[in-house]
Amino acid sequence: MKTALLFGATGLVGNELLRKIVDDAHYNAIKVFVRRNIRIQNLHAEIHLIDPENLSEYSDLFQGDDCFCCLGTTMKKAGSKENFRKVDLEMVVNIAQLVRKNGVKRFIVISSLGADKSSSNFYLKTKGEMEEALQKISFDQLIILRPSILVGKRKEWRAGESIGILIGRLFSPFMIGPLKKYKPIYVKSIARAILRIVSSRNQKNIYESDELRRLGRS
Repeated sequence: MKTALLFGATGLVGNELLRKIVDDAHYNAIKVFVRRNIRIQNLHAEIHLIDPENLSEYSDLFQGDDCFCCLGTTMKKAGSKENFRKVDLEMVVNIAQLVRKNGVKRFIVISSLGADKSSSNFYLKTKGEMEEALQKISFDQLIILRPSILVGKRKEWRAGESIGILIGRLFSPFMIGPLKKYKPIYVKSIARAILRIVSSRNQKNIYESDELRRLGRS
């Protein structure tokens, strides 16, 4: 049996993954790292409150087998490009480095469809740089997930994202072949796909949104 580490459990994907992972027989212990306390009734789950600005202070806790990193923010929340990079790039890489030093063998991270370090789009460029930095860390396996527009119940309403989901749903029937990966994807599908990926022996490193949708079918 294995121990899972989860960062970003209060986010859209992280919260759904937490719901699924506590009942997954693949893990007998789950360490959840959050900035604010959350309630979860499960004997296998340990909640650890941490300060993201001082991750090294908690490094002794970062021990396990698989680390799931679902961290992510928005430009609106971050307030600046610099703050956005601190969360979506620097913090993610810092976590990866710390858990690897503690012997974590597998790192699973949420990136984005279209991530590319050479992109002129700041968001996609940052995600691409994050992916490149993680690939330089010697995990036994690095799994990068690139979902399209996320569909799920958010605590706050995002106008741009809601419009994107609506447009995506309208044009979804016409998104075939190479365009399939651009369809909006439900976070429940992503969570199911993640657990199926880690329970398999597949050594594939990057999963695009259309493959996540296929693997996440109930």
